Amino acid sequence: MTDPLLVVDAPYLLYRSFFGVPDKVRGADGRPVNALLGSVNTILAQADERSARAVVCCFGPDAAAYRVELYPGYHAHRPAMPDDLAHQWRLAPKLYEALGWRVDSSEDLEADDLLGALAREEAAAGGRALILTGDRDLFQCATDAVSVLLLGGRGKRGPEEIGPAQVRDRYGVDPGQVPDFIALRGDPSDGLPGAKGIGEKRAADILRRHGTLEAALAEAEADGPSANSLARQADELRAFREIAALREVAVELPADLPTDRATGAAAARAIGMNRLAERLEAATR
Repeated sequence: MTDPLLVVDAPYLLYRSFFGVPDKVRGADGRPVNALLGSVNTILAQADERSARAVVCCFGPDAAAYRVELYPGYHAHRPAMPDDLAHQWRLAPKLYEALGWRVDSSEDLEADDLLGALAREEAAAGGRALILTGDRDLFQCATDAVSVLLLGGRGKRGPEEIGPAQVRDRYGVDPGQVPDFIALRGDPSDGLPGAKGIGEKRAADILRRHGTLEAALAEAEADGPSANSLARQADELRAFREIAALREVAVELPADLPTDRATGAAAARAIGMNRLAERLEAATR
């Protein structure tokens, strides 16, 4: 079995670490480095455990403009990024690159879109891909060659590996139906309300019967808006599905590249993350 490509949802890991690692961890400038430390530790652990052939850390805007145009409420409820996190966000790409991890970013597409594209391309090339994230929207990427390493909340030691069978167990639909499922059920974390009066079980039942959201809407529209509530929400539900579906984008796969602990240690020490630097240096001896 070939070594997998590890693609990392960098925004998720930085936020998770910022709120999960004590901010008493400080750098040379006296400011917190908890988001940097937590994200690096998590990526290192998974890269080592999974024998990753390379690591790609993906960045992008919190809310892509095209998604907000489709539905203005998308991510509208999210608070502004804390200053101490923004400071670490600016430092993260250089630190990740020093560790030998490639950093991909886009001004137009969210990190999720890049993650999905890289995983899809790796699978098409005959390899395996692992997506390290806490975002369940990425369940749509699960195939025999692509797994989601789903990070949990506090107290969870490691991620849960999610493949097609696990998606079906959780949602009652296939991975390819996940965007349709999200459109119907809604997604509070993204500010998507879903179809009125339809929860998780009914959304899955609709997709089991019709296969796709579009097929369900075609039947609803044939009944007419007075007879079928889905017909009254058809345009909005189509927008929700387009928001939930990952964009296809051309990406270049990385060459095999191991973690560079020596260069990473020097970069960590320059920030004032001395304990991390010491651990990285010890691993090179």
